[in-house]
Amino acid sequence: MSTEALKTLFHPFEAEAIALPRKDERMLFLGAEPGLRLPQGFEAALHVVQGFRPHFRALQAAKFTVTPQPEGDGFDAALVLAGRHRGQNELRIAEALERVVPGGLIVVAGGKDDGIASLRKRLDELVPLDGHMPKYHGIAFWLRRPADPAAAQELRAANPVLLVEGRFHTAPGMFSFDRIDAGSKLLVDNLPGDLRGNIADFCAGWGYVAAEVASRSPGLTALDLYEADFAALEAAKRNLGVAAFVPGFFWTDLLAEPVERRYDAIVMNPPFHRARAAEPEIGAGMIHAAGKALKPGGRLFMVANRQLPYEPVLKAAFSSHAELARDGMFKVLSARR
Repeated sequence: MSTEALKTLFHPFEAEAIALPRKDERMLFLGAEPGLRLPQGFEAALHVVQGFRPHFRALQAAKFTVTPQPEGDGFDAALVLAGRHRGQNELRIAEALERVVPGGLIVVAGGKDDGIASLRKRLDELVPLDGHMPKYHGIAFWLRRPADPAAAQELRAANPVLLVEGRFHTAPGMFSFDRIDAGSKLLVDNLPGDLRGNIADFCAGWGYVAAEVASRSPGLTALDLYEADFAALEAAKRNLGVAAFVPGFFWTDLLAEPVERRYDAIVMNPPFHRARAAEPEIGAGMIHAAGKALKPGGRLFMVANRQLPYEPVLKAAFSSHAELARDGMFKVLSARR
């Protein structure tokens, strides 16, 4: 998300449509992102929530009080930065309604291209809005928390925890939250049957690939999951049932934080975009991180969109590489350190 939505969120305060919060007030901020700049005179104690590890670290570096999931209640007000996932937006607003005192202010903003207009209409049907204001290609709207909890209950009921294929618990906002990703399935279906020793799943999401590796690889002695999305990693803890050993779970930005352990094999389905445009350098960075985390002779197995040019990166970082499979959209690549 660009900083435009952040500017939209704070515009009603700067335009004096909403009074600036006082120094003695506590304000919850759900979905905050890097680039956060508070308006002059905005003095509330801000409790920032961000579960995406790179954003979390950037907000921490900017000296904000930040946690990966909401903590506490009785807040005087809340801010919600809406993104592309409608269900996640609605759950964040439900969280704000539950954690703000009755009568407390809740301000929501997002980009027009991300569906903020329909979100505003949806909320107005549940709680009468106090106002709205378009600015910077987005819309901000605000409301007061009603004493009746019905609105929060309705938003949660509309976005329940999902059970994919009767086995995997997921939630809106996670990658491929409503079905098993086709690329991940192609990867799993083409993994060798002789995976042994210490294995890691980079970009593990809610745990599908790791769970399949665990169930299909009797030679495993350890299995670690690395994921930047805190909520997805928490879901993976629930989804991974391994009796022989306790998996490791690491909330990590693999592009910026070193991996301390070393592995016999790494599997991964790396992301290739942050917003809408493809950014293959993300996957290239993951390949380099995997190369550093593998033992000599260790193997990497990854899936990627067919058009992404990862073969030169693999050639530079590994002693050998090969393509194991492909379909109309994806390819499965292997490499040996």
